[in-house]
Amino acid sequence: MNDFLEDIPVQDNMQTIAFYNLENLFDLSDDEHTNDNDFLPTSAKKWTPKRYKNKLRKLGFAISNIGRKETGKHPALIGLAEVENAKVIEDLLDSKHLADLDYSYVHYESPDERGIDVALLYDKTAFEVTHSETFTVHLTDDEGLPDYTRDVLLVSGNLDGEAIHVIVNHWSSRREGTEETEPKRLASSEKVGDIITALKEENEAAKIVIIGDFNDEPHNNSIVRLVEDYGLYNPFETLRSFNRGTVSRFKQWSLFDQIFFTTNFFESSKSEFEYFNADIFDEAFLKQFKGKFKGSPFRTYVGKKYKGGYSDHFPVYAVFKR
Repeated sequence: MNDFLEDIPVQDNMQTIAFYNLENLFDLSDDEHTNDNDFLPTSAKKWTPKRYKNKLRKLGFAISNIGRKETGKHPALIGLAEVENAKVIEDLLDSKHLADLDYSYVHYESPDERGIDVALLYDKTAFEVTHSETFTVHLTDDEGLPDYTRDVLLVSGNLDGEAIHVIVNHWSSRREGTEETEPKRLASSEKVGDIITALKEENEAAKIVIIGDFNDEPHNNSIVRLVEDYGLYNPFETLRSFNRGTVSRFKQWSLFDQIFFTTNFFESSKSEFEYFNADIFDEAFLKQFKGKFKGSPFRTYVGKKYKGGYSDHFPVYAVFKR
């Protein structure tokens, strides 16, 4: 059992939906189809079995505790970003803090050039998958050639018997500049809008939760357009501050990881889930505890230097209550 927040009673009428960018969760073997050469035992980063197992154990501990303060239990659904393949997800689920839990997962290989995908973990005792599929975001580079990013993952199912849809995202990074790369994130935003439209055409009252690392903040166009055009609610609009976020670069916080959803989660009903609260899971054990970057996410690597931490992102979560 976990020794973190153990004494909180389990709330059977509550469930947590979370999202966590795991920061380069690569296995130890060389895959000729992906750009994984930095993450091999022979690479400059010396990605060894010991380091891999340590990361899996730490990530499992973090995941098992998200939302525990409110619900007394592990999350029902966790969207993941930066997983190399199904093997690393299975290794994660076999790790110390998750092995005894009833998690399964939905994962598809995506065409991303770095070889990283999104996935959804789900507790089989709380969630039953009824449908899943991926949607490709078609992008082109400056020369008009195809530019590949992560697919958008849709998973539909029943959470404690209630139909909900979860859309998992990891939008294009800002590496080549925020303005230069914004069209890519706007394209992903439009793709998510198309998915929402299709779900609502099938059922106007569809309950939809959008989760992910958007590489944009709540006030950026890609998010604002989606929230406003589709009548969504984004609780993370009020969570960012100058000293709090999910990613810290050069001592500046960004809130790239978010969860937002259709407003029918505000309709009061005794039998259906309602929105309860949302937060950044930034517990002390996930933070650098000393030095000039004290308080920022405790990372696995900084450049080629091994730090032995969790991830360069904090997880985020939303709790729903009946």
